[in-house]
Amino acid sequence: MGGNTVRRAARAETPEQMFNGRHQPRPSQLDPFKAHLDRRWAEGHTNAIHLHADLKERGYQGSYQTISDYLRPRRRRRILIVGPAPPGVRQVTGWMMRHPDHLREEDREQLADILARCPGLAAGEQLVRSFAGILTTRSGQHLKDWVIAAQAEDLPGLHTFAHGLEKDWDAVLQGLTTRWNSGPVEGRVNHNKMIKRQMFGRAKLPLLRKRVLLTAIRHPARAVTDSGTR
Repeated sequence: MGGNTVRRAARAETPEQMFNGRHQPRPSQLDPFKAHLDRRWAEGHTNAIHLHADLKERGYQGSYQTISDYLRPRRRRRILIVGPAPPGVRQVTGWMMRHPDHLREEDREQLADILARCPGLAAGEQLVRSFAGILTTRSGQHLKDWVIAAQAEDLPGLHTFAHGLEKDWDAVLQGLTTRWNSGPVEGRVNHNKMIKRQMFGRAKLPLLRKRVLLTAIRHPARAVTDSGTR
């Protein structure tokens, strides 16, 4: 620290007297308008372009950059409160496809609020629930009523699904009323595909064939298990 600085500090009666000319605030064209600018900011007008136009109407001759520099500390201090993001399509679809007893309480409340705001989605949710009941209880005798109800609603996606059921009606009806199904076959096919993926690039067809046959002999019940995990 130089001698001049020490002498200036000894003579200073207030901290402001320690400031040299380089650090002292200079007069600005914005000074007469700062009170008005502060009031407009407090009222929620935070767009510097609009504030610049407002001050020009009041006689301000300075630049937009001066106003922007004056407001910059306020922008940094401003805390933006961002609410939680609304649930997406996949999330709402997942809630509709799951059993209501398996939903968390907050998920159930959000789904109820969404359905209350969208009657079309509420009708679709009821149809999805009723079809799940037909599927799990094997009550195919109610399928025709479900198709009629689905076609009566303005839901193109369900119209396409119902039309697909009608194209193979006998098979669908048997699958929803009897205990016979293609689950064991599908499970065996799924298991064979898994073996093929494991052996791809590692062995030729004879070894792959032997492994498929041996697995089927040693684990005859595995096909049913795999069908439930597809």
